[in-house]
Amino acid sequence: MLDNLQIELQKAKEHIQNEFSKLQAWRANPAIVEGVLVSAYGSIGPIKNVAAVSTLDAQTIVIQPWDKAVLKDIEKGITDAGLGLNPSNNGESIMIKIPTLTEERRRDLTKIASKMSEEWKVAIRNIRQDHKKKIDHTKSEKTISEDEAKSYENDLQKAVDASIKEIDLLLKEKEAEIMKV
Repeated sequence: MLDNLQIELQKAKEHIQNEFSKLQAWRANPAIVEGVLVSAYGSIGPIKNVAAVSTLDAQTIVIQPWDKAVLKDIEKGITDAGLGLNPSNNGESIMIKIPTLTEERRRDLTKIASKMSEEWKVAIRNIRQDHKKKIDHTKSEKTISEDEAKSYENDLQKAVDASIKEIDLLLKEKEAEIMKV
């Protein structure tokens, strides 16, 4: 009944860890911009589909497009993404200098992390809702008894509560990392 539950919850946890890794805005990290969407060749896709993203040093990200015709598109995508980054186009590649963090920027990043965690808590609650519907459906078809359904619901709630606790812990760790000077 709850076969896929742990797999789905683990995927949610891994996804938020991946999203949190992008919040390392005081160090150059290709993950910060790899997922930024750009409009190129008549379609929209992430930067990593049209360019190589790497780091030059601890404070610089370099984006080397495979076709120089998309330089302006990449630059526009980064600017429009609202990441607070200023791309510099030198005609061959795009360089992004990562600014040093101010106290205000640190607070902004913690707010962004908090917002991300809330979005993933909602996703986990949606997973719970989907599994609850399955339990209710099998119960209404008399495939399982009331007691079995109650047991499944309790197991479901325990797994969801544990996942939400993990997300809260990840958020707390990320906030501490961001606020550390």
